[in-house]
Amino acid sequence: MGFRYIIVDSNASAILRMRGILEELQDLECVSMCNSLSELQNNIFKHLPDVVIINVDENQHCPFQIIDGLHQYLDTLPKIVGFSKTTERAYKAIKSGFFDYWVLPLNEFEARRTVFKLKKEESLNPAPTTICLKSYKDYHYLNTDEILYLKADNNATDFFMKDGRKISAYKTLKSFEQKLPDNFMRVHQSYIINSKFVSRINYGKSICTLKNETNGLPFSKSYKEKIDELKALLSKNAINTLSQ
Repeated sequence: MGFRYIIVDSNASAILRMRGILEELQDLECVSMCNSLSELQNNIFKHLPDVVIINVDENQHCPFQIIDGLHQYLDTLPKIVGFSKTTERAYKAIKSGFFDYWVLPLNEFEARRTVFKLKKEESLNPAPTTICLKSYKDYHYLNTDEILYLKADNNATDFFMKDGRKISAYKTLKSFEQKLPDNFMRVHQSYIINSKFVSRINYGKSICTLKNETNGLPFSKSYKEKIDELKALLSKNAINTLSQ
């Protein structure tokens, strides 16, 4: 999975030129283009990007004035990459906590260096994934490492957390299926489980048991292939005590 980014620049043609260069890199995906800092915060909430790429020539006030306010809502903040026609503000940008700084015109080599820098940091400091549950003007952010399972409730979905909380979202289970990390598996028409918490698979009763849960969750025949994949994955890293 690549890094999702937002570009902030008032010049639409400049955005398109930069996006054209970045599209050559399969590790980067543009999720939004903003014309000003005033649009940025809402777009960060909406898209949860990994990176924000911002024109520092026309945004003289440090964007961290906006981004610092996100700490109370997000576990992980996006990386900030500044770009400018000169190196004049590079020192100030790096001292302010920018992840990287590009001097225009941008070339593919500089962009690739940033991608490799992102990959290196990700491998050293893997960040928890956050999912945003939006209801009208209410934004609820959940760390996916703390989700045990999801359960369909008509046209809503209940998230069951490892600390015992149940959080409801007014979207169908299917709408979350493709957005969750790979360790989440659909095992039933009504359930998606976090495979990291599976402690038992009972084929006879068609039930998965999760850590911290006393009651098992059912899996259906139509999803048996997924259960087989899960069993193979868990067995691979387990000490096998079965008789040969």
